[in-house]
Amino acid sequence: MWTRWLALALVAVAWVHAEEELRSKSKICANVFCGAGRECAVTEKGEPTCLCIEQCKPHKRPVCGSNGKTYLNHCELHRDACLTGSKIQVDYDGHCKEKKSVSPSASPVVCYQSNRDELRRRIIQWLEAEIIPDGWFSKGSNYSEILDKYFKNVDNGDSRLDSSELLKFVEQNETAINITTYADQENNKLLRGLCVDALIELSDENADWKLSFQEFLKCLNPTFNPPEKKCALEDETYADGAETEVDCNRCVCACGNWVCTAMTCDGKNQKGTQTQTEEEMTRYVQELQKHQETAEKTKKMSTKEI
Repeated sequence: MWTRWLALALVAVAWVHAEEELRSKSKICANVFCGAGRECAVTEKGEPTCLCIEQCKPHKRPVCGSNGKTYLNHCELHRDACLTGSKIQVDYDGHCKEKKSVSPSASPVVCYQSNRDELRRRIIQWLEAEIIPDGWFSKGSNYSEILDKYFKNVDNGDSRLDSSELLKFVEQNETAINITTYADQENNKLLRGLCVDALIELSDENADWKLSFQEFLKCLNPTFNPPEKKCALEDETYADGAETEVDCNRCVCACGNWVCTAMTCDGKNQKGTQTQTEEEMTRYVQELQKHQETAEKTKKMSTKEI
């Protein structure tokens, strides 16, 4: 009998203690805002702190997160973002729709800034390995002299390197500059050519698509930090790797330029009923590039005014 009364008394004390803790927590956390996915908790020192929500209420209102994952409700989404330390936003209400896989052929082969910079890094690494310091009785070779030697070796005599000559220079050390982003070897070969063009554009100050020795030297100067270029479209700027679609064709932002596929679209792949001719697609890409050039000129004028 006494044992039963003791157990009930302990339960009552625990309940009172829990109530006091709840009231104390409510008082301490009264003016603390923790944000979505977090809740206020009291530390051992009696101070408020924000922690990830321990358990969400089980109400069912599915939402699709920006990570492509379906959550039971908004709380579960924000709780997951808190626990994983990632930025997850509500894309739309309801279960996530299955995304249709896009065949590799639907994407253009492009040289991204990361591809260009990796190729440039490998070339510089290869050239720096050829530097020979001056000896006691012999003159060595510095970085500039090594570049001059290669420049003269591939130049056709006009003191300018075009894309084919620069590609010839690059291919002198195929092992060092071998980039294999794609499974198809032909695509990798095309990628290398595109990245060579991107290297020319990087330091081609007079826009003649050829590099003088000084431009060549600047392009491969280890201290030169290539600027990040963005693509422009409809008064908006897009980072490298951004994509947009034109009917059944895909356009990708690469090294500050829009690069598009040139597929012939049929009625099934289009939003409308008209088919897109190759000429129309070419005109659209030209419009993208004109918009890009206009945005860059405006940016340069603004910089000069400053």
